[in-house]
Amino acid sequence: MDTLTIRELHSQNEILEAFPVMQQLRTHLDEKAYLELVTEAKEKDMYRLFALYDQGEIVAVTGFKPMITLYYGRFVWVCDLVTDQNKRSNGYGEKLLSYVHEWAKENGYDSVALSSGLQRTDAHRFYEDKMEYDKVSYVFKKII
Repeated sequence: MDTLTIRELHSQNEILEAFPVMQQLRTHLDEKAYLELVTEAKEKDMYRLFALYDQGEIVAVTGFKPMITLYYGRFVWVCDLVTDQNKRSNGYGEKLLSYVHEWAKENGYDSVALSSGLQRTDAHRFYEDKMEYDKVSYVFKKII
């Protein structure tokens, strides 16, 4: 029997339940800031938050939003993807990102895109080698 399930997180309690895993990626956020940002992004920016559960425990989390730009056309932008640091190398990230791919296809989006911090070389190997992503650009940021 497959013990893995993927569910969208809607309620405040569900969103907060994912915080310990999400915080491993978004270390700059405390629980209050996390909840405020997820809530606002869901209300204003079509952000969707999903968790992968193994035997009822959250082992990986992804947040994404459908977008349309002139560069990519209709696509899904993966804002967040993280597997619990104690549960890595079990295929959870692959299963959750594959779910995003299927969601995108089913909802009429042509591609999935994401950015990854320069220092995250293990993640880069995962995206390029395991998930067959192409490196297509650099992302630049200026704090104003």
